[in-house]
Amino acid sequence: MHADEAAIDAALLRRLLRDQFPQWAELPLEPVLPMGTDNALYRLGDELVVRLPRRERTRITLEKERRWLPTLAPLLSHAVPIPLADGLPGDGFPFSWFVYTWLEGETATPERVRDPEELATDLADFLGSLQRIDPRRGPAPGTHNFYRGIPLAQRDAVTRAWIRTLESRIDTDAVTAAWDQALRVPEWHGPRVWIHGDLDGRNILVQNGRLHAVIDWGGLAVGDPAYDVMVAWKVLPTEARSTFRAALDIDDATWARSRGGTLSQALGALAYYTLETNAVLVRESERWLAAVLTDPV
Repeated sequence: MHADEAAIDAALLRRLLRDQFPQWAELPLEPVLPMGTDNALYRLGDELVVRLPRRERTRITLEKERRWLPTLAPLLSHAVPIPLADGLPGDGFPFSWFVYTWLEGETATPERVRDPEELATDLADFLGSLQRIDPRRGPAPGTHNFYRGIPLAQRDAVTRAWIRTLESRIDTDAVTAAWDQALRVPEWHGPRVWIHGDLDGRNILVQNGRLHAVIDWGGLAVGDPAYDVMVAWKVLPTEARSTFRAALDIDDATWARSRGGTLSQALGALAYYTLETNAVLVRESERWLAAVLTDPV
């Protein structure tokens, strides 16, 4: 746990439920593992999940989800969690918190995916349905979604700082060359589209080996679609990426920006987390970095 994170455990949540939602207070309560990076999740009974933000900035992302997910959900090709109830600060916990519908499924690790080509097609269908939704009233990228969707050039200073921080753990020459290449790619000049903003294996649920649901919408915004194309590098093996790209008709510049975005996000995670604080994300980020360096544009 980092210094700015709120202390959260099942006993705290049980007290909050008894005070604010007594109808649910005695339902079975289990932590959802591995613990998320921004929110603590607890399954509540068979049909609910509670999400409690670890810090102030993620309270804002949850409030945004509360605003937009009920609008987006009916227009998407696959299931998403629906917010049901809003909890208030209390019992020493300083933030708003939220109760959602529980979605069955397992995170999309390679051994749980029946066929990577099927997953590539399913993900393209999902993103196509998201990108077709009218974006005109949607929020622009900002602190509420960790700036996912902004031009890569606006990430240059922080990305180079992460490279310097990690110089003893990465091939700085290869990483810097890949980042320089990404910055030479034209920015997105098409219409802004809805983006999930954080598509990786932990936020994709599969059932019977197929895509079933997409969760954790804290990165939601309207912006550059390359930020969702990053799923190709983060989840799909090399042979399935071309299927995904063809199904979604991704242009060369967007494909290249997605590679650069993946590199930047991997570096950020590796600079912030350790094996002691979040081993799952560290190992995933190492895989993302290897993918973009070994399968260049």
